[in-house]
Amino acid sequence: MGHGRTTLRTSAVGVVSAALIAGTVVGLAPAAQAAPSVRFVDISGDGGTVLKANVVTPAGADGSHSYPLIVLPTSWGLPQVEYFAQAQKLADSGYVVLTYNVRGFWQSGGEIEVAGPPDIADASKVIDWALANTPADPRHIGMAGVSYGAGISLLAAAHDKRIKAVAALSGWADLIDSIYSGRTQHVQAAALLDGAGILTGRESPELREIFDNFYASNLTKEQEMIDWGRKRSVATYVDQLNKNGAAVMMANAWGDTIFPANQYADFYEKLTVPKRLEMRPGDHATAEATGLFGLPNDVWTDTGRWFDHYLKGADNGIDREQPVQLKSRSAGGYEGYPDWKSVGATRRKLALAGSITIHANVDSGADGGIVFLSSILDQVAQLPPVASIPLLPRLWAAVWQSERYGTAQQVRGTATLHTTLTPTKESGTLIAYLYDVGPLGFGKLVTNAPYTWHDRTPGEPFDVNLDLFSTAYDVPAGHRLALVVDTVDPLYIEHNPSGAQLTFSSPPDDPSYVSVPVREQ
Repeated sequence: MGHGRTTLRTSAVGVVSAALIAGTVVGLAPAAQAAPSVRFVDISGDGGTVLKANVVTPAGADGSHSYPLIVLPTSWGLPQVEYFAQAQKLADSGYVVLTYNVRGFWQSGGEIEVAGPPDIADASKVIDWALANTPADPRHIGMAGVSYGAGISLLAAAHDKRIKAVAALSGWADLIDSIYSGRTQHVQAAALLDGAGILTGRESPELREIFDNFYASNLTKEQEMIDWGRKRSVATYVDQLNKNGAAVMMANAWGDTIFPANQYADFYEKLTVPKRLEMRPGDHATAEATGLFGLPNDVWTDTGRWFDHYLKGADNGIDREQPVQLKSRSAGGYEGYPDWKSVGATRRKLALAGSITIHANVDSGADGGIVFLSSILDQVAQLPPVASIPLLPRLWAAVWQSERYGTAQQVRGTATLHTTLTPTKESGTLIAYLYDVGPLGFGKLVTNAPYTWHDRTPGEPFDVNLDLFSTAYDVPAGHRLALVVDTVDPLYIEHNPSGAQLTFSSPPDDPSYVSVPVREQ
């Protein structure tokens, strides 16, 4: 069994390597240009664990002078050639680039620690090795990565003062707020990570126990899981990161079903270092994907500009641009803002009047789609999940709609739900969806979010305050917004006991509403 998995892993890394290297050929410089030097090396990480790596140095580097260093930890489940195309481009621009396979995956040793202390120590060991074995300049060190590599890069910068600049692409700042937001398990996201970890790596016993307790909704282990996640979240170490002073660029996609945009935006506001936040259409890591094959890519272009300014001192203007750059899911180019608070600073409320009771345990037909697939369709074809709002069964879905808007509404930022809920059981889950509803009643999903509660007194009302996932979406003139709430969604684990009912009310002294952030035109 173990030998079979090792053989599969070895064969797979060859296929992936060949595909990635072949893909870069299209984007290479003219044949006459000297190519950067590439070496595959073994690096001794924390505790002596062997990390497989490759080093790309500028063409003609002879040790007579040093170059800025960029370290690229791999994404979850991908081999060390993942960044080969970008490493070549960076080396062509005058960087020493070191890409390494994080512990527990592919041919590197150890077990998957999920950005735990050994992973952070590994990052420092890799920097040590690079300074001792390449013409890297110890005064100008950067780290970058996609997904897992992004999370490790941010954590490393909070723990290692030598790191002066970071580009964290499709990563996380708060692991708990990513896959357990609203106290609800994001089961499709977790299953995807779990499956990839089993196929391409070696999960530690601790990680296996975390996954098992997560799937089982083991509330006796809830605080233990939260503590485990906080240790692996750079939000826990934001003061250290600010003190160390590394310039931080973060990029994410509006539809990221693994690391939702909210947790990046919230963390961005807490940073006091030079910083930049970019948000685009897509799902997890899809905005950066074409750049991994050497094709033109906005995210990687801005990553290069970020490092050129903060590691080389290039006066390329990136520090003078509006630091928050957003691209709507609907159309158009980039919009600049001075900070996240300015995004959707104007808010419009949709009143949730009356009293509505729904039954739990049945999917009404409103849902957030399928991990990856739905947001990719939205990215490439502007086809988000759709529901017929008039046909949603009111037995299982609560529905409120706005009047038709006379002008387009540019939704920007984080919509918030406030309502009074009275459940008939002590625990439960609801999912809130905001839809753009056209003249025929078909609703396109604008955003959504889950919310779970436990240990409530049946029949006793309580307030629900829920941030929906941040987004940028243009509602055309003549359309409505609709808020739909139901209790089942394939993306999440729900906690509704059999026979549960939920009643939403709007007391006169505490009216219910959804507050929608819009951009003034």
